[in-house]
Amino acid sequence: MIRIFFLLIAVVMMMTSTAAAQSKKILYVPIDDRPCNLFQVVQVAEKLGYEILTPPTEFFGRNTHKGEPDKLWAWLEENAPQADIAVLSTDSLIYGSLVASRLHDLDAQTILERAQRFKTFHEKFFMPTYIFGTIMRTPRSASASSVEPEYYKTYGAKIFQYTALLDKQEMQNLSRKDQRQLKTLEAEIPAEYLDDWFTRRNNNFNANKYLIDLTRNGVFEYFLLGCDDSAMFSQTHKESRQLAEHASDIGKTVIQVTSGADELGMLMVARAINDDRDEIPFVSVMYNDGKGAATFPAYGNEPIGISIDAAIIAAGGLRIPAPERADIILAVNTRESGKTFESPDAKKNKLRLRGDLKTFLKPVKEFIAQGYPVAIVDIAFANGSDNALMNQLKKDDLQFKIRAYGGWNTATNSSGFLIGAGVLTKFMDDKDIAELLITRYLDDWAYQANVRQEVVSAAYGMGINPYSPNGGIDKLNALITEKISAFADKNLIVPRRWSLQDLNVRLPWNRVFECDPRFKLVG
Repeated sequence: MIRIFFLLIAVVMMMTSTAAAQSKKILYVPIDDRPCNLFQVVQVAEKLGYEILTPPTEFFGRNTHKGEPDKLWAWLEENAPQADIAVLSTDSLIYGSLVASRLHDLDAQTILERAQRFKTFHEKFFMPTYIFGTIMRTPRSASASSVEPEYYKTYGAKIFQYTALLDKQEMQNLSRKDQRQLKTLEAEIPAEYLDDWFTRRNNNFNANKYLIDLTRNGVFEYFLLGCDDSAMFSQTHKESRQLAEHASDIGKTVIQVTSGADELGMLMVARAINDDRDEIPFVSVMYNDGKGAATFPAYGNEPIGISIDAAIIAAGGLRIPAPERADIILAVNTRESGKTFESPDAKKNKLRLRGDLKTFLKPVKEFIAQGYPVAIVDIAFANGSDNALMNQLKKDDLQFKIRAYGGWNTATNSSGFLIGAGVLTKFMDDKDIAELLITRYLDDWAYQANVRQEVVSAAYGMGINPYSPNGGIDKLNALITEKISAFADKNLIVPRRWSLQDLNVRLPWNRVFECDPRFKLVG
């Protein structure tokens, strides 16, 4: 009888919490309108009853245009009176988008004036405000669909090496070989390119420094500053060290400088919701044998254990050692060697069950069998799922017995987005959780790890440039939908009480790098 009484109290409290959430509106300005930053974040928050207000997508910059910061600010001020919470991208509101932050030609005064608008917004509307931004990336070279200055295609690799040596020089002594290489690179890279690149970076650095000062003065509830694609030694890493030092007196419960970019919006929305509900999710982390938490993933500037701990704090959670007390257990799939490979590499990303996967899956199965909420962080490969892991989850009928999954892009993108969404699954029903899992399986496993490479080859065969399809975009959308549908029919074991219908997949940015899978889960 007593047990029933307490159960009724718990149900009433949950209903009251949900009702409160339904009356709350969150202003959300993402870093751009890619699915990982916009639709998929909104998808998570709306399952908890929040209404998410977002600007018209035409205001955001993309890979082909810079965006409209002034229009974004006008939209923000127009909609603020009806909102309760704000989660804002500093890159969008200062530059127009993440990509625009790398390509803009704004002067220092304009950038500072836009940064100062955050203070004005706080003074005018005084609502809980969570912001997230990035330290400009330092890619090793320009990719086929480069979103860097034009000269980066020729000099990108040398600029990366040059700044890596400058960073290394500050952290440790350079060898004579390094010193010679530094002089050679400085002579080989045209001075005007270095001047352009460093001027843009310096303006970005100063804007972030100013935003840290605002955080210190209580303007924001939280500021999450991420390092876009980086490395152990790089200009991005150098600036992150300097900005972390500038913020060292504030504390991680208010600000963090960490690795990552595209997961930041999800983490800040999660923190805003947890703060609003007075929740502190308990998170337990399980790493595979071998390097585990010390794994230094590609595209990162710190060991994954540091990034995951930072993401847990950013989402408003608390890491605990005892899995039996956790709201969610993060099982982190890393290679025993600590190496990370590219998921589209078919020679490495095979179906064969590796020894380190057997070691990883044993405790995962035990946790699930005991009824613990498990989420899988799949970072053995970058840019897509570990096929051997996913195939074994299918064989063991575990696809819909876990609470969350992530393996779509860089290690921090995957782990950070999963942590933000995963800590909120506590408040979701089985169908909501299944919908989020299916989104990840279609994107991370079906598309990124498998279908994307098939589509690239097919596109060239049809005379279409997969990195800029233009007139061929409809053909590629149809081909991708067909291939992902076939993959899902073969590989997803959706529980019988539901049916996956109306699957449609498109390329939102007119390139094959990301896809946007939409579907209905009926039943």
